[in-house]
Formats: sequence, structure tokens, C-alpha cells
Amino acid sequence: MPAFPSVSLSPGERASLFTQLAAMEKAGLPLDRALATLQLPAPAQKRVETMLRLLAQGCDLAAAGLRTGLFSALEFTLLQAALSAGSPARLYERLAQSHAHKAAQAKALQARLLMPAAVLVLALLIQPLPSLIGGSLSPGGYLWGVLQPLLVLAALFFLGRQMLRRLAQPAASARVRALDAWLLRVPLFGQAHARANARDCFESLGLMLEAGLPMFEALPKACATLGNSQLRRDFLAMQQRVQAGAPLAQAMLSLAFPGKPQLASLVRTGEASGTLPATLLAYAARESQALADFQAQLATWLPRLVYVAVSLWMAYGLLTGGGFAPRLPAELG
Repeated sequence: MPAFPSVSLSPGERASLFTQLAAMEKAGLPLDRALATLQLPAPAQKRVETMLRLLAQGCDLAAAGLRTGLFSALEFTLLQAALSAGSPARLYERLAQSHAHKAAQAKALQARLLMPAAVLVLALLIQPLPSLIGGSLSPGGYLWGVLQPLLVLAALFFLGRQMLRRLAQPAASARVRALDAWLLRVPLFGQAHARANARDCFESLGLMLEAGLPMFEALPKACATLGNSQLRRDFLAMQQRVQAGAPLAQAMLSLAFPGKPQLASLVRTGEASGTLPATLLAYAARESQALADFQAQLATWLPRLVYVAVSLWMAYGLLTGGGFAPRLPAELG
């Protein structure tokens, strides 16, 4: 049986997966028939076929999805709880909405950065032209001058993607833990990173409580979703206070993340009224919107900064390259 990575589906593919599962669960289709009618891109469809074989061998839905990489570890936990409590249709819908929101954010950012990327490529092609026309640059040098920055940018892009993936995983070394602590202190971006981590944790907690898991079982799993090791250490102390008998609103008072005082007040009200899962999910929805607004501002201003930088670089190259500048004959130089 092929081995699949634990998580490799895109947010758009995961949104499509859970949307279809929710629709078929509401329609009352048997599980094997529902999975057989799933329509996903070819690589993900192979996972579905493997999942069907695992189910035929007696594996349960949550475990089969985890083994094939269709479900993440958190989704595996949530689905186990939802299945034990009844129908997972509501959970499917919430997961579909969450992944669809992430996919829309990523798509919007990529669309806004497409034009600056095209301008940068044109700048790389145009900037060395004066030297090429003036004869001070060979065709091979011109080609290398265009390719070298592109290779550097590709390497930086790869490193950036690896860094983003690392931020979603628990820190394993002291060096990485130091990086996590520094990241929280970065102006502007540090606050957004902390808010995203706290949002993910409390959203996971709300989903698990809504699915029927008790607080003592749900809170450790929710804290394990924190990608930043510094925050995870702080939340672990909160978890220990809850396990010692403290209410969640009181246990979280020692935490430090943006929006904590407001959340503590909401949690206190939710615990008193018995609506804690809905309170946490409402908080997560507001935080998601706030983070989406921040990303929208970033997507608006980042291309402008790229335009300005590229324009200045092109102007400098044209003025100093010498390709179009008037030259004196050699005997008069």
C-alpha cells in the first residue's frame, strides 16, 4: 500500500473534500458510496482509493483518512469525537469553511503579487541592456545577469516556504525555539503570528468541545496545535492550571497574546452560560477576519513596495550602465 505524507493537500483541495463530505453526509449516503463519488484532483483521488481499501479492511474513517493524508492529526481527533457523538456533518461544514477561507486568502495574495513579479522579470531583462548594447557586456554575461537574480529569488522563495512549514510544526531544537521567541518580537508580524497561533488553538478547542470531547482531553490536543514553541510553553502552563481545577478564564490570565483580555472576558461568560464552544468559535471567526484584513493590507502594500524598488533599480541601471550614455571617441577620451 503506498505511503502518503501526513498533510500535502492544498487548502482548496481540503475545502472541496470536506464540502463534498458534508453534502453527502446530509444526503444520508452510505460511507463507501459517499467516498466512491468524491471528485478530487488526481493525486488526491488516489488517496481516496487507498482510503476505500483501508475501510474495506476494517479501518475506521478517521484512522483511514489520517493514514492516507486526507485528514490532518487535528482533523483525525475532531472526526473521532464527532463520530462518537453522532453525525460529523457539522464538523465537515466548519472544516470546509476554514479551509476555503485559507484558500481564498492565499489566492488573493498570489494574484496581487503576480504583476510585481512580472515587472521584476522585465526589469531583469531590461536593466543590463545598456551594457549589452554598449559592448561592455557579452551575451553570455547578459544571460547570467538575468538568471542569477532569478535563481537567488527562487532560493529565497523556497527557504520562505520551508520556514512557513516549520512554523506550523513543533520546535525540536534550542535554535528553533530561540527563533520562535525572536519571531514573536518582530514588529507587526510578531503580533499577527501570535494571534494566528492563539486563534488556531482556541478554534481547535471549540471544535473539540462542540464535538463532545471533555475539556481535560480536548485542551492538550488544542495546545499541541500551536506552532510557536514559546507560546506552546505558555499555553502548557495554562493547561496545567485547568487540570488542577481552575476555570479556563482564570487559567488563561497569565498568558500574553493580542486580544487576551477580551477573550478571557468572553470565556468567563461562556463558561457561566454553558456556551463555551460557541464562544470560542465566535472568537476564532473574528480573529480570522482580523487576520484576513491584515493580510489584505499586506497584499496591497507589498506590491507597491516592490514596484518602487524595481523602478529605482531600473533607473539606477539605466543611468549608470552606460549603454545609452553618449561617449567620446577613444582618441579624445
